[in-house]
Order: sequence, then structure tokens, then C-alpha cells
Amino acid sequence: MLEVEQVHQYYASSHTLRGVSLTLAKGECLALLGRNGVGKTTLLNCLTGVLPVARGKVRLDGRDITRLAPHERARLGIAYVPQGRDIFARLTVEENLLMGMACRRGRDARRIDGEVLELFPVLGDMLRRRGGDLSGGQQQQLAIARALLARPRLLILDEPTEGIQPSIIKDIERVIRLLRQRGDIAILLCEQYFDFARALADQFIVLSRGEVVAAGDPAQMDGEDVRRHLAV
Repeated sequence: MLEVEQVHQYYASSHTLRGVSLTLAKGECLALLGRNGVGKTTLLNCLTGVLPVARGKVRLDGRDITRLAPHERARLGIAYVPQGRDIFARLTVEENLLMGMACRRGRDARRIDGEVLELFPVLGDMLRRRGGDLSGGQQQQLAIARALLARPRLLILDEPTEGIQPSIIKDIERVIRLLRQRGDIAILLCEQYFDFARALADQFIVLSRGEVVAAGDPAQMDGEDVRRHLAV
């Protein structure tokens, strides 16, 4: 599904990504961990095409997408839920959801999948409300639902639990677990909430100063070396 091979990135004279590699298969969830400022969001921006890759390769289902524009990657099945959600505050919930279907064609791009509203039933009751009137947790649910309406093969989530109340975190965990069980989507989860990530991940990597310093399966996430790179 997703292959990242020796990706490097720079910001001015700073070497922000240093030979990052990872693989992620369909039906798996990979947790991307690390302190603030270690390059996690930079890596996600490279995967979505928001930032260019200075060196290295990004492949999706064996196809080299390293130089493709963001909209081209979206059409290939990459959906991104950014940190901070980035919903359209002045648009209604329904209009926000329709924006997520922009890469779909014809009539299919104007019909909201009932399955997505079943995953987040609160949104079905708020279709006429403006996005900016929703709570932070409801906005996060809206952002994830919007991404799912693109029918992605790869779903990238950047800090989905940030600033969210515990009850909605449980709802988001339930949805991610269900998506994993379906087996037709790969999930890259960038997360600071350790227990949330450990509960969902099939594998993990830890970044520090732009490079991978630890990787493994959930049983290894409690290791002293991993926690040392996550502690503030």
C-alpha cells in the first residue's frame, strides 16, 4: 500500500527529515509518535504533497507518487485530516461533507454516503448547522467524516484527539477500530495520546529530530527507549 523510502526534507538550513522510511499495508494502522517539533507533520505534508520531498521516494500501491500534486494524490485515494481540523466554519455541516467528495465524479459526488453518517450519527442531526457552531469534538468528527467521503485507500490522521473530550475520543477510537476491521483502508495515525495510539496500532514508529529512532509492534511500545523519546 504505502511505501516511504529514505525521505529527506529541509527548512532553510535545518534538516527536518533525515532518511525516514516506513511501510503500511491495507487494513493496518501505523502510529507515528514523537514530541512536538520532531518532524511528524512535516512527514505527513510530504506524503500528501503539501511539501515537496527533497530526496527519497513515496509509493502508493507500487506507483511512485513523490512528485504528484496534492489533488492528484487525493484522486488516487489519499485523504488527510489535518491537525486543527480545518473545517469550513461558515459552511454548513452538509456543505463541509460535500467538499470531501470533490475528487468523486458525476452524481456520486453529490450523494453523502449513509454509512458515514452511521459512523457519526451526531452529524446527521446537524446537517444544516454551520461548521463553526459545532464543538471541537464535533468538528473533529466532521473532519474525519469529510475525509471518509473521499472513499480513501489511505487515511492520514494528524492528532485527532487534540483538545477533544474523553467521550468523543472514545467515539473516534470506535470508528478507527471499525475501519481497521473492514480491512480495505490503511491508516496512518499521528498522535500524542500514547494509550489511544497503542490501543489502535498494528505497528509504530517514533521520530526524534527528523529520524526514526524506534519502531515495532504494540507490545514494544511500552519499552523504556520508546517512552524516553516521548517524555516531555
